[in-house]
Amino acid sequence: MVQGDLLEEPVKGGFSFENCARNARLIGEGFKPPTAYSTGTTIVGLVYKDGVILGADTRATEGSVVADKNCSKIHYMSPNIYCCGAGTAADTEMTTNMISAQLELHSLNTGRKARVSTASELLKQYLFRYQGHVSAALVLGGVDFTGPHIYSIYPHGSTSKENYVTMGSGSLAAIAVFEEGYKPNMELEEAKKLVRDAVAAGVFNDLGSGSYIDLCVITKDGVDYLRPYDKANLKGQRQGDYTYKHGATEVLKETVRKFEVVSEDVQQMEIA
Repeated sequence: MVQGDLLEEPVKGGFSFENCARNARLIGEGFKPPTAYSTGTTIVGLVYKDGVILGADTRATEGSVVADKNCSKIHYMSPNIYCCGAGTAADTEMTTNMISAQLELHSLNTGRKARVSTASELLKQYLFRYQGHVSAALVLGGVDFTGPHIYSIYPHGSTSKENYVTMGSGSLAAIAVFEEGYKPNMELEEAKKLVRDAVAAGVFNDLGSGSYIDLCVITKDGVDYLRPYDKANLKGQRQGDYTYKHGATEVLKETVRKFEVVSEDVQQMEIA
C-alpha cells in the first residue's frame, strides 16, 4: 500500500525470528553475546488510605559476597517524592541524584512542589536514552496535589502506574504477598505490616536480599523514613558451648624445627 512517498508494509503477527540467523553468524565470527547480569534486591511500594509506603531490604552484594548489610535503597527525590532502586548500586544512586537535582530546579523555577508524574517522566526519559545500559530498576512513590502515586520504572525506560508494585530479584515472592493481602483504602499500620511482610518474603526467598527492612511513609503532611523498621531474619541464639579445654584432643606427634632469622640490615651490610 502506497501513501504519498511512503511504502507501508502490512503488520506481521506473531513472533519475529529475523535476527536469529544474524546473531548465530555474529557468534560464529567470534562476537560474544551480551551478558545477563543478576542483581539482588527486593523493593516494593503501595498506595494506602492517606498516601504511599515504600519498602526495601538493605543487602548489597558483589556476586556471591555480601558487600554491605545496611545499604540504603530508598533515595530522596524531593520533599514529597522518594524512590527505591534495584540494580547496580552506583547507577541507582547517580540516577536518582541527577533527577533529584532537576526536580529541585523545576520547583525553584515554578514555585511549587514537583508532581510525581514529572519525576517519572524525567527518570524514564533518562533511562530510555541509554537503552538499558544504566542498570537501574526503580519504584517511584510520592504524594502531590493530585493524590498519592506509585510508579514502576524499568531500566529500558518503560513505566507503569499501579496501586502496588514490586521490583528486584525478590519481586516474585513480594508480589505474591501483595496479591494476597492488598485491599483499597488500607489503614496505616495494616499497610506497613503488608509492606514489611512483602519485603520479608523477598528476603527469605532470594539470596540477594537480606538484613534489615526500611520503610518510607509519604503523606501530604510529610515523610516518615523508618530506617530500620524491622529485621526479617534474626540471628538465632547459640545453643551449645564449642570451646574445648586444653588437652581434650590427643597429640599424636610433635616436631620442633629451629630457624635462623637474618634481618634485612645484616643482609644489606653483607652486600655492601
